[in-house]
Amino acid sequence: MSNKPNAIHEVFAYLRVRDTAEAMRFYAAAFGAEEIFRLTEPTGRIGHAEMRLGPAVLMLSDPYPEYGMDAPPGDSDIGCAVHLHVDDADAMAETAVAAGATMLMPPTDHFYGERSCRLRDPFGHTWLLGHEIEKLAPEEMQRRYDALFS
Repeated sequence: MSNKPNAIHEVFAYLRVRDTAEAMRFYAAAFGAEEIFRLTEPTGRIGHAEMRLGPAVLMLSDPYPEYGMDAPPGDSDIGCAVHLHVDDADAMAETAVAAGATMLMPPTDHFYGERSCRLRDPFGHTWLLGHEIEKLAPEEMQRRYDALFS
């Protein structure tokens, strides 16, 4: 742990979704996420939930429009994505699509040494799934990136 004030020691993806209980079922089926806990109001609205997603914790909640916290509409990119590095992006993509995800970009080999795809979950969040196909130094990635523009 750092001695610097306000040092960051963890980062969590925190997703607001239209139906947290259903999203938790989807993330379990699509990505193998496991529920840690949830806090549920008497009305059934979930104020906070956590799921283990590999070595990370994914946080979720239902919308709270009364506090200006809404979920994405579900049919457009919201400007951010969760990127999962996995053993086999093709296999996980197939599982996620079978669970209800929409394939936005099929698994493809990329210049930076990764095979990856892009999905949208039924709740409007974008997921990138990828696995390494080639170990590259940043300098080689930059060389290949430059070549795309020449």
